[in-house]
Amino acid sequence: MAKSPRRSNSRIEKPSRSEAEDAVRVLLRWAGDNPDREGLKGTPSRVARAFEEWFAGYQQNPSDYLSRTFEEVAGYDEIVALRDIPFESHCEHHLAPIIGKAHIAYLPRRRVVGISKLARLVDVFAKRLQIQEKMTAEIAACLHDVLKPLGVAVIIEATHQCMTTRGVHKHGVSMVTSRMLGAFRTQPQTRQELLASLNLRTHF
Repeated sequence: MAKSPRRSNSRIEKPSRSEAEDAVRVLLRWAGDNPDREGLKGTPSRVARAFEEWFAGYQQNPSDYLSRTFEEVAGYDEIVALRDIPFESHCEHHLAPIIGKAHIAYLPRRRVVGISKLARLVDVFAKRLQIQEKMTAEIAACLHDVLKPLGVAVIIEATHQCMTTRGVHKHGVSMVTSRMLGAFRTQPQTRQELLASLNLRTHF
């Protein structure tokens, strides 16, 4: 019996730039337009450049952003939280935009990381084809595995254009996902302290 193909994030052979632009021309023709008309002549190149920016996360290792930490924290062992981190991602089912914000928190064990690195961590995973549930879990797992803190919390709120511009066409709807690890999962008081500090108590 033939084996079904395995899903993997390993490197695949990358098409050339010209092949990518040719693919855009095919899609333009399939949509019913002429890729050779004046307004669309530069579109394949622009789309290729946009893809390089939108999906730059495939070229980055998220763990690298957490590699430099600081241990001189004067014994600080309370919650470290960064809220309202804006991001733009794309739905892996329709390539439609996902626009939202992330809240990240951790309870340091002995070391902390620069807060800008938390924002960069969100960007690395956002700049890949995603579903929100997976992105939430990936950010939390990376932070937990690299820093090994006492607890990690990741909460994401986002709107999905695959739901507002097609299909059910429902506007004003946002999706909330969370992943709690360590103390945030096992200690209700610590979890509620976090949610109160983020003004998210009513969400959970």
